[in-house]
Amino acid sequence: MELALRRSPVPRWLLLLPLLLGLNAGAVIDWPTEEGKEVWDYVMVRKDAYMFWWLYYATNSCKNFSELPLVMWLQGGPGGSSTGFGNFEEIGPLDSDLKPRKTTWLQAASLLFVDNPVGTGFSYVNGSGAYAKDLAMVASDMMVLLKTFFNCHKEFQTVPFYIFSESYGGKMAAGIGLELYKAIQRGTIKCNFAGVALGDSWISPVDSVLSWGPYLYSMSLLEDKGLAEVSKVAEQVLNAVNKGLYREATELWGKAEMIIEQNTDGVNFYNILTKSTPTSTMESSLEFTQSHLVWF
Repeated sequence: MELALRRSPVPRWLLLLPLLLGLNAGAVIDWPTEEGKEVWDYVMVRKDAYMFWWLYYATNSCKNFSELPLVMWLQGGPGGSSTGFGNFEEIGPLDSDLKPRKTTWLQAASLLFVDNPVGTGFSYVNGSGAYAKDLAMVASDMMVLLKTFFNCHKEFQTVPFYIFSESYGGKMAAGIGLELYKAIQRGTIKCNFAGVALGDSWISPVDSVLSWGPYLYSMSLLEDKGLAEVSKVAEQVLNAVNKGLYREATELWGKAEMIIEQNTDGVNFYNILTKSTPTSTMESSLEFTQSHLVWF
């Protein structure tokens, strides 16, 4: 059985990346002062495994970048590209139409986007055997990248360094944060590690799915009938996981989200005070869900 992504129009930011990556690795661009400076490069984290990062220096009009924190952004999935989705769709200096974003986080911090784990975005491997197999390997790869990064960019060794993440990135960020703390204690990485922020973390999927119904019911977003329907499919997810039927569990998880959207008139999974756009939450999240994968 083969896995394929459903075709969709190419975002404009994808057309920009080949131009940037066509330059020499480690290239630095100095835009006009108001647009700041950016740097990107690859790091060989293991034999046949290469990780890509993209750094934007903060552009606060009142403070130098050295007076502001450095934030590393980790996308979810696993397999969501931080340099693509997190950068252009969420917090970077340009939006997906390559227009300046008024709410970019660069006003408050320098941003380090990393395509993590290897095989994600522009991070790549030379053979399938080099993919990360577990969280320990994901964290180990990131330690190699961070050691290289802070050794090459000593200007960031003393500024507060935060790891921000969303969805499955939260699971990786927790493991990476622990290993980074240990590395700093051993003296193998020099940085001012200040904390980890976990956004809508997908750390324990079963616990999350089981909590959806009761939570939405307590917020008056589900009626009795809807609660019963959501709870039923949530129990089916739990049973599938307990039996080791992970593909079935994933399909049922997608079904649970659809049942919630139907019973709540499209509640937004990331902000229950709003409604989702016509494109469903699952299709727009770039996460590993049934709605944007095609099995054949």
